[in-house]
Amino acid sequence: MRIMFTGVGRRIELLEAFRAAALRCGKSLTLYGADLSETAPALVFCDETRLTVRMNDPRYIPQLLDICEKDHIDLLIPTIDTDLIVLSESAQRFAACGTRVLISAPEKIRICRDKLQTFRFFMDCGLLAPEPCADWTRYDGGFPAFIKPRNGSSSINAYKVENCEALRFYAEKIDNYIIQPFLSGVEYTVDIFCNWEGEPIWITPRERITVRSGEVLKSKICMDAWMIRESEQICRAFKPCGPLTVQLIRDADGRDWFIEINPRYGGGAPLSMKAGARSAETILRLLDGEAPAADREVIDGAVYSRFDHSVCVQGGGLRKNGVIFDLDDTLYPERDYIDSGFRAISKLLGQDCTERLWQLFEAGLPAIDCLAVELHIEARRSELLECYRTNIPELRLYPEVLPLLQKLRADGRHIGIITDGRPEGQRNKLKALGLYELVDDVIITDELGGPQFRKPCDIAFRILQTRWRMDMAEMVYIGDRYSKDRLAPTQLGMQFLCVDNTAGLYYRESCPIRRYSFAELAACLGVG
Repeated sequence: MRIMFTGVGRRIELLEAFRAAALRCGKSLTLYGADLSETAPALVFCDETRLTVRMNDPRYIPQLLDICEKDHIDLLIPTIDTDLIVLSESAQRFAACGTRVLISAPEKIRICRDKLQTFRFFMDCGLLAPEPCADWTRYDGGFPAFIKPRNGSSSINAYKVENCEALRFYAEKIDNYIIQPFLSGVEYTVDIFCNWEGEPIWITPRERITVRSGEVLKSKICMDAWMIRESEQICRAFKPCGPLTVQLIRDADGRDWFIEINPRYGGGAPLSMKAGARSAETILRLLDGEAPAADREVIDGAVYSRFDHSVCVQGGGLRKNGVIFDLDDTLYPERDYIDSGFRAISKLLGQDCTERLWQLFEAGLPAIDCLAVELHIEARRSELLECYRTNIPELRLYPEVLPLLQKLRADGRHIGIITDGRPEGQRNKLKALGLYELVDDVIITDELGGPQFRKPCDIAFRILQTRWRMDMAEMVYIGDRYSKDRLAPTQLGMQFLCVDNTAGLYYRESCPIRRYSFAELAACLGVG
């Protein structure tokens, strides 16, 4: 299952919610992030990253269509207002290449992007909304008032004004503005999630306790029955596809005044998910044609406080006192190990099957299983697998590896290996390569408790940090697979360097960052 988020920017909590949902319901998920800037922090938390032109560039939609078709994207999820209308208008083009866009109809998007239309929509739903005025000279709603762009978002150029003179000043400053009476009361966001047909599955009101630049910092879940009924009215009229974020203010008399509506995930939506409104899991189930989970309990009264966190997106200036390597295709050619195993099977069978096994392997098939079927020896399949896995291979490090390890040791660096795979096979490789004598620590992730500890699980990296007692910023991980090797270390604050290994089994996989030769790696590490 492949999901791409556009304008992914800082939406790390949202990505983490989807990754946690995939683990919880046992689904395989690849997260793609698309953004204009290669230094967008959320890209570090994506399995695959794609750089795009600006959303107002005529090439934006053709570029996204090309990405979705080539990468077989199942679902496209927008995260910011500026690309909602173009994605909505292009939804059928994406559908033609097999990608569903989690977006409402264009006419509904236009309602949300225009504050005057938003006001009329709320009124048509039978709800209260502060009446807007588009001419400051005709405004008679009293002071304080609120002036903001008619099609703005994220509280940009939104101002509270106390008198007519201040109103005139901001009206001359803001293009295409609206003015509304300033409302006093408690501010709420309602996170709504609907199925493809616009039927609400999750409606989660929460109080906005602390806000910075339009983004909630502290929020309290408030499963208010009246707000939920009002939100159901909105859903019946709007028929949203997927997420809808509604903002309202409850005044001192208990009346709800609706002020904003956005047909996308709001920045605080992951807080509702943490409380039990598992819309990310619902999306994964809907994509698989399943019904949403029956458990709909949300933790009423839960308070969530958010914080900022930094990740290294480029470089990393500190000396790397801890250097960790991947094993396969990073320190030696993995093809040699596979070839050794195929030759061991040939020896066991008394006939040369090596070439045929390679043909099956390179066709992407389970080579040993297929060979057993072709030779009508299915009963010996387990024996063949055991022969492959227990084979003592003849392996050699890449020529540049030994000098690099020796230089690192002479310079007093900690050297480690974190590798995935069946423990017996990995140990045989390490012994054949003489690596136990060259490094300080080796972690075979399966030995931590099974395949669930393989990368991108970060437990192995945390173990080495604890053993070595150093900051993550002092550590670097060197591997050959960008999609698999990069995630855990970079999310923890380590640097990741990718080996330039043209003979590697996965060399053709996407790698949007620079690859390094071993000579360049030595220079980066200061031992060249």
